[in-house]
Amino acid sequence: MTVVYEKPQALNDMVMHYCPGCTHGIIHKLVAEVIDEMGIEGETIGIAPVGCAVMAYEYFKCDMIESPHGRAPALATGVKRSLPENFVFTYQGDGDLAAIGAAEIVHAATRGEKITVIFVNNAIYGMTGGQMAPTTLPGQVTQTSPYGRNVETEGFPIHVCEMLSTLDGTAYAERVAVNSIPNIRKAKKAIRRAFEAQKNKEGFSIVEILSTCPTNWGLSPVDALGWLEENMIPYYPLGVYKDKSAAAKEEVK
Repeated sequence: MTVVYEKPQALNDMVMHYCPGCTHGIIHKLVAEVIDEMGIEGETIGIAPVGCAVMAYEYFKCDMIESPHGRAPALATGVKRSLPENFVFTYQGDGDLAAIGAAEIVHAATRGEKITVIFVNNAIYGMTGGQMAPTTLPGQVTQTSPYGRNVETEGFPIHVCEMLSTLDGTAYAERVAVNSIPNIRKAKKAIRRAFEAQKNKEGFSIVEILSTCPTNWGLSPVDALGWLEENMIPYYPLGVYKDKSAAAKEEVK
């Protein structure tokens, strides 16, 4: 029998703990496929902080380190500076990266730390029960915004890629989504580009991935994919926000 599809070698053979319909599993697969294709499993170190992906060390075969909530970029900085020839990536959610970890991500980017950040944005705190996150949309209902996020009292959502792309140390920033096959393919391409930016020592790289949270959104997995398409993508436009690579500069010419 011809094998047409296999689990990425960089993933352990484990049953994942994520809720039904959660797209973290898809993102894990894409990261693992890129690690496989680049042949860097033995050279890669992942940093997973507190959040839905807190148990990422169970799933990736590469070396993994657990970080305090929000501190993954700080830990990744130390690892990368100690082992500059290794590939170092963080895997962070929006509550982790854009709230308690906002200072760490901004300063890692502005220093141009040669790390890769996989930023999963599902517009809500997932692990802790569905509270409003820094990326929660205006009007979106959560456990702590039962009448919808009111920008007059709770402020506006943070656009992470737009913000970090203004910093000189950022070499690559792209926002993608995993709600459809074409978008999943684009997401994998972006993750590969982010790892290549690190390989080429270009600077800080980040891929923001719009993801679903059916459980805390109160939707079925299928309806959650539709909600992402109809609500998140218009508010968080997909695309490359910064690319300092030589190839990108040539395309501009």
